[in-house]
Amino acid sequence: MTWSTLALTIHADGTVEQQLVGASSFPRHWVYDHRGRLVAKSGFIDHDTWWREAFGTHTPWGAEDSAPIVTAVESALERQLSVAVIDAKPEFRRVQAGRTLVQQGERGEELFLLFDGVLRVEIDGKPVAEVGPGAILGEMALLHRGRRMATLRAVTPCRVAVVAKDRIDRQALEELAKGRTPRLGR
Repeated sequence: MTWSTLALTIHADGTVEQQLVGASSFPRHWVYDHRGRLVAKSGFIDHDTWWREAFGTHTPWGAEDSAPIVTAVESALERQLSVAVIDAKPEFRRVQAGRTLVQQGERGEELFLLFDGVLRVEIDGKPVAEVGPGAILGEMALLHRGRRMATLRAVTPCRVAVVAKDRIDRQALEELAKGRTPRLGR
């Protein structure tokens, strides 16, 4: 059995908020607003847990709903770049929860597309963001002297597509970096 539990808040001024508050651990859940825009999604899928626990008390109709890990939605540019990453025939890496994909300050010649899971972005040892599936990561090192600007640490088990910098359009990476600079405090 699969399910999504949604909360919808309608404010007196006519604005609305939607939230994914519960979901089965498989498959990935996508939440769209009234305009058809993707506004939230589950960040981690776990088929093994789902097939063992997606019944009885582990459902919204039982004693406990499963709280999903909800992540920010990737930008339109990230969606476009993800196609370029896949077209480049990437290698795939798995990163266990708690382990690092890259460390701030180390050399970096690769771009990453997060396929599944949640990565924490840390700068100078402090968490600045958590990203989920669809996120493009590592572009700053490719644009700035080849050094990683942040540590990427797995919050959940992750699967990441990895592609060499020469396989991706530099102009698209520069556009992506422009949108991130204010968020990362740089």
